[in-house]
Amino acid sequence: MAENTPQNSIPENKEEHSSSTYLAIAFRSLRMLVYRTLRIQDNADPNDTIESIKMDIDFKGYNVWILIFSILIASIGLNVNSGAVVIGAMLISPLMGPILGVGLSLGINDWSTMKRSLQNFAVMFTVSIITSTVYFLLTPLVDAQSELLARTRPTLLDVIVAFIGGLAGILAANRKIKNNVVPGVAIATALMPPLCTAGYGIATGQWAFFLGAFYLFLINSIFISLATFLTVRFLSFPVKDFVDPERAKRARRYVFAVLLLIIVPSGFTFYQVVSESYLTRRVDQFVQENIFYDGAELVKKDFINNEDETHSLNLVFFGENIPLRVVDSWRKKLTNYNLENIEIKVVQPQSMEEMNSTEVNKLVDVFSKSQIELQTKEQTITQLRLALSQEMNLRLPIDQLMAELKVNHPRLYTIGMARMIELNEGGKDTLITTNLYWSLQDTLGLKPESDQIREWLKVRLNLDTVVLHNLIRLPKEEVNKPKALGTVN
Repeated sequence: MAENTPQNSIPENKEEHSSSTYLAIAFRSLRMLVYRTLRIQDNADPNDTIESIKMDIDFKGYNVWILIFSILIASIGLNVNSGAVVIGAMLISPLMGPILGVGLSLGINDWSTMKRSLQNFAVMFTVSIITSTVYFLLTPLVDAQSELLARTRPTLLDVIVAFIGGLAGILAANRKIKNNVVPGVAIATALMPPLCTAGYGIATGQWAFFLGAFYLFLINSIFISLATFLTVRFLSFPVKDFVDPERAKRARRYVFAVLLLIIVPSGFTFYQVVSESYLTRRVDQFVQENIFYDGAELVKKDFINNEDETHSLNLVFFGENIPLRVVDSWRKKLTNYNLENIEIKVVQPQSMEEMNSTEVNKLVDVFSKSQIELQTKEQTITQLRLALSQEMNLRLPIDQLMAELKVNHPRLYTIGMARMIELNEGGKDTLITTNLYWSLQDTLGLKPESDQIREWLKVRLNLDTVVLHNLIRLPKEEVNKPKALGTVN
């Protein structure tokens, strides 16, 4: 026994060792495949990328005029609320050069490139603001459209788009083999519209617009530069060396200070954006799950996020007056969503004149939707009524027929009737099959009387064909199965 145990266990150990070897080889092959697929270092060209970015930093000559034209096109698109026109302006905008230059100079410790990038960034911003301001001063269209309003407050999605777009831009510029990928296309969505909106705020004297749009433009620029800096360091771009150690130390301090100047505010901004987005999402969830009242329709929800942590949720209803106890019940539910510092205000206009155009349009939409639903329900009710009427028409008035037949045919004990659908070459025929139960010993002499009943049923029921079956049923034999004695057609 003791000698056989090791011998029996040897194949199992070999099989387990072989399985683990196969799994290790498969895992290693998969890891190498993923590594080769995602690796970008082999396709990188740092020196060519550095020169390419440096060439696009300067704003003069053609670049300035292209920027002016693209800003004008984007301003027109925002003014007429056309997303397609704004996208067209993004395709020709040269905004990315100085922003990529800031991230690059931070990554390779190039202080001269940093100063040059910041100077041209200021030129780019000034030209863009002046161009958009002049356009909005001259245009007769002064109403703020949704495309403009969307650029006055940054959200978490704007920051994410800027950062990911910055990664895409620097990677596209870093390829050895250049293609038709324009680095600025993925980013212009987060840069050009805020610049145009800032010009609109100056032209119309709405400084909240200007500050909000400038705020959005600034944090997007910061995250684009940050994405460039991280990519440059990840790809190990050649770092600039200084001959003078003291100068090198001073340059590193400058770079570190600039890096902190960029990262710290952007981190704080990112935290604020995430917090505001989370708060807004909780408010939307609260409204969706709790704010409703039969007889009144919510036509507007306005959440005001104040800096002093006191927030307001203004709800505009149209319809029946909402009792105070209902509003109080809504306020008590705020604690379930961590929204204790929000004040709910309910506004109920008593007439259309008290509502603004947006609220009226929403009310019209709600009314139109209700009318469509009502029409759909009425059509369904009409169809059901028609189906019910047809079904009622198909029902045979057998009780009435039996009472009438008894008057002229006293020997008839009872009748049984059913509709039958018969298929033939011409289509379908509906027949009435009728069983006549007679209180007789046999059916002799019943044919004339049966024919009379058949003709009467055809007239009475407005039918072309009636099939009759004569059967015998004596009163004493009701419990027994009747016997069919013949059929009369």
